[in-house]
Amino acid sequence: MARQSIVAHTATRWGAVWRRLSPAQLFVGSFLVLVLVGTVGLKVLPGLYTGPELTWQDALFTATSASCVTGLIVVDTATYFTPAGQAFILLLIQLGGLGMFTFTTLIILALGQKLSIRTEALAENTTGTLKDVHYAQLTRDIVLFTFTIELVGALLLFVAWVPDLGLSGALWPAIFHAVSAFCNAGFSTFTLGLIPHNQNPVVLCVVGALIVAGGLGFLTWEELWLWQKGRRQPDVRRFNLSVHSRIVLATTAILIVLGWVAFTLLEWGVTLGAMPVWAKVVNGLFLSITPRTAGFNSIDYAQATDGTNFLTILFMAIGGSPGSTAGGLKTTTVAIIGLLAFARLRGQTIVNLSGRTIPAETVQRSVGLFVLVFGITTAAIMVLTITEIPLRPHREVQESFLAYMFEVVSAFNTVGLSMGTTPELTTAGRWTAILLMFIGRVGPLTFASALARRVRMPSERFRYAYEDVIVG
Repeated sequence: MARQSIVAHTATRWGAVWRRLSPAQLFVGSFLVLVLVGTVGLKVLPGLYTGPELTWQDALFTATSASCVTGLIVVDTATYFTPAGQAFILLLIQLGGLGMFTFTTLIILALGQKLSIRTEALAENTTGTLKDVHYAQLTRDIVLFTFTIELVGALLLFVAWVPDLGLSGALWPAIFHAVSAFCNAGFSTFTLGLIPHNQNPVVLCVVGALIVAGGLGFLTWEELWLWQKGRRQPDVRRFNLSVHSRIVLATTAILIVLGWVAFTLLEWGVTLGAMPVWAKVVNGLFLSITPRTAGFNSIDYAQATDGTNFLTILFMAIGGSPGSTAGGLKTTTVAIIGLLAFARLRGQTIVNLSGRTIPAETVQRSVGLFVLVFGITTAAIMVLTITEIPLRPHREVQESFLAYMFEVVSAFNTVGLSMGTTPELTTAGRWTAILLMFIGRVGPLTFASALARRVRMPSERFRYAYEDVIVG
């Protein structure tokens, strides 16, 4: 009886702790648990390595990079890990890409349980959905859509690689790259990434399509399905795309097209110089897609022009779309800030698009997010310039600064591209990258919300007297 009483008391205490946690804290906590489990798994599970096992710090770095679908590596995934080790990394990528609470919600639904209001709040936090969405159905659609797209992508990559790798040699790379590409992770089972396959148009187009599919966001795909369904079936009520999905689709298309032209021209006679014209065009398209948090490389960025690398930094900072496997500021945030600037130039105080007004609080949140991201990345760049550049006398200062700026933006926006500096990072540099990858995956606003203490806010009817400040 005493033992049962202790168990009941412990369960009651944990239940009280669970109820006090906010959705943001639970969401951040789920990724923290995944990272920790991944780290321990990389240290204790047998048969993961072809040689010596990773140190605790490198295991933490690798687990964070995989769970946060980043792709930065301190060891070569292709040669350092056995197929079992690569499979473990792929499991972390899949769990991190979809989000732990998506899987938790799916398990609850599979057991026939009803979603509580709290669980729906967690699902909303995970998927980035808006109001008036059936979260149970959305979760089923997310998992079904994910595995379907990954399966199709794996089959196409398998067919593309069979001539070069053979039936047995093409199967595992096809599965690995399909999952890694859709989850925007950037991990590869090839030592040089996709550079050896940069003149295989099927591989680049399939991987590029998977990256875009994973970066659009689950809500946008759900709305596209309902919109297409309404067009094909006259008896079904016509579904109109939300302003959110319109911004996502328009911004994504604009970025891909503009980047396609810019990257092709910038690298035409450099890293793409030895390729035929059609390969230059296809690689230019791939260079425009992969920086937006995917991390696959079809060229050596250490050999690319400064213009290409700086434009890549800008694209990495923008990232994908809300509710997707991608990181970054997100396309909607950048679009809203651009629309705000345009409205101010026209003397307007509100932001309008497609006959709708964007709420002022959403605009303020976008500006606040931009300021927060800028502050975090700037501070991290300063840290790396202090801890890394003085130890690299063989590099020119300008080259080192651009490389570490590239590294910081890549880590924070969960991209995974690198100019070759990741394995050279000091202990301080690796801890900085680990923190950047984690905050970038859960989102800086969510991370800040999870750390913030709950305080009683004064009534919105109360305010201090106005006093203007001169700006500009």
